[in-house]
Amino acid sequence: MEALQNLLEYKLFEISGHLFTVGTIVLLVAIYIATKIILFALKRILNRIFEKRGIDRGRRFALIKLVQYFVWTFAIVLLIQAATFQITILLAGSAALLVGLGLGLQQIFQDLVSGIFILIEGTIQKDDVVEIDGLIGKILTLNLRTSTILTRDGIMLIVPNHKFVVDNIINWSHSATPTRFKVSVGVAYGSDVEKVTDILMECTLCHDVVLKDKTNNKYPFVRFVDFGDSALLFDVYFWSVDIFPIENVKSDMRYLINKRFREHGISIPFPQRDLHIKSGGLTKE
Repeated sequence: MEALQNLLEYKLFEISGHLFTVGTIVLLVAIYIATKIILFALKRILNRIFEKRGIDRGRRFALIKLVQYFVWTFAIVLLIQAATFQITILLAGSAALLVGLGLGLQQIFQDLVSGIFILIEGTIQKDDVVEIDGLIGKILTLNLRTSTILTRDGIMLIVPNHKFVVDNIINWSHSATPTRFKVSVGVAYGSDVEKVTDILMECTLCHDVVLKDKTNNKYPFVRFVDFGDSALLFDVYFWSVDIFPIENVKSDMRYLINKRFREHGISIPFPQRDLHIKSGGLTKE
């Protein structure tokens, strides 16, 4: 026992009058390992509790993140105390430095505060599909200062959290689910509009992600929009819960619509102008 005590009291090094022994290092490692174990256990327990209460996945992620930040803050304080550093002395000695950092790092502090508000309010959650600065992407991670967004092009964006608080953000996942989309097309004058309507409905209904719920008025429909300059304009509307890949679905629909139009002799016109040459000049209509 005495040998173990002598081992723990063995001096390793000294920093600014603070002596580090084997026992100090063991204590620091023990606090770190205990913190990791506590976080692992808390995550499992909280997930079970939230799941029983019907809390959605994004909300669970945000609440667990907050708990992790609080636990790590407490653990860091313990680590500093275990290293024989006094918190009050450190804060007093670094007061001027903190003021300088606060003036120079206002944006970072704004991001940190915004991150706390986002995690508490739950307006933006993990796996939400959002539109920011004209880009649509899925939120992969919500951290205290920044968030990671995966765009439809497979690009990873690191977004500072203050943008979610200050800017106007469209959260497609918070819209009325399912969401309505449309595909627009124009056909040549003289086309059989009933046939056009049938083809558009056929091409829409063939997709599995398109809802066919007549009971809740979530069934595709075609709207004859207008008589355009060069074409008869149609919109086909449909509902879907698969928001993130919807552009691929709309692209598939356009491919199929174009194919079916060709098979039935329906042409999609392009804008054109007629030129009439008269003696004495050129007029354009």
